[in-house]
Amino acid sequence: MWFCESFFLKIVYKPHKTIYNTLVNNKKQLKREINTTENHINGRIYIMKILESKFVRGFIKMADDGYQQGWHERNGGNLSYRLKPEEVEMIKPRLNAPGEWTPIGVEVPGLAGEFFLVTGSGKYFRNIIVDPEVCLAIIELDETGTNYRIRWGLVEGGRPTSELPTHLMNHEVKKKLTNGRHRVIYHAHTTNTIALTFVLPLDDKVFTRELWESATECPVVFPDGVGVVGWMVPGGREIAVKTAELMKKYDVVIWAHHGMFCSGEDFDLTFGLLHTVEKSAEILVKILSMTPRKLQTITPDNFRALAKDFKVSLPEEFLYEKE
Repeated sequence: MWFCESFFLKIVYKPHKTIYNTLVNNKKQLKREINTTENHINGRIYIMKILESKFVRGFIKMADDGYQQGWHERNGGNLSYRLKPEEVEMIKPRLNAPGEWTPIGVEVPGLAGEFFLVTGSGKYFRNIIVDPEVCLAIIELDETGTNYRIRWGLVEGGRPTSELPTHLMNHEVKKKLTNGRHRVIYHAHTTNTIALTFVLPLDDKVFTRELWESATECPVVFPDGVGVVGWMVPGGREIAVKTAELMKKYDVVIWAHHGMFCSGEDFDLTFGLLHTVEKSAEILVKILSMTPRKLQTITPDNFRALAKDFKVSLPEEFLYEKE
């Protein structure tokens, strides 16, 4: 028995182990090379395909996660991401040749020259994971921040989301307030949040307090509260201006009888923020379906204790005493 094991280790295993390790190391080296934007492989230059890039894959995953939650019936909702300079450089060789400029409809000079990945107008979220080049676009803004042009995507025709003015005005506000950290703006038709806009006063203080009380995590996840916009015609300058004004104070803005807008640093944080608000709204809808009066709830002093332990600052305007 000892002889067989010794023979196997010396004669069979070691050479094959050496070959295996060589193959593994070669594979790791090749992976490192192709993860770089431009590398010489066998004398040729490798350029990353747009659909292989991490930010596009993250965008597609977030869009599909939202669809799976039931927030994107038909062509409802939209999503946008402001590219980092290194991401633009990484995909630049694969962008389409510059075309004609199209007016945005609003002025966003703080975003001049920036690139955005956005959903297309009339495109269904359920199809993004199936055919992203048909449903998405990468757009470039001009040096005045008043026009855009499509540099990739929408291969079967179309234009960026009809909510582009709101997205870009929100991006401009958040870029300035967060020193560029916020890059994602997400709009979804969140069922329970919409339902609450029919029964609660359309007031920032009331919505924030009721959502905070419905789930303990809420004051920690969105300590600044939420803003509320009364019903307005979507897609135009007026609602874009109103939403951008509230985004100076909040990361969450609820559109009455329509849906929710959220801003965040990346896909996970932004999706998680919107998901948390909607989960709290769902709890509140269930509470209200059982009784108009709560027997017990989280009190203002409870919120203050929570803020102290979790090291967040909660505005006192939301910690009012209820009658």
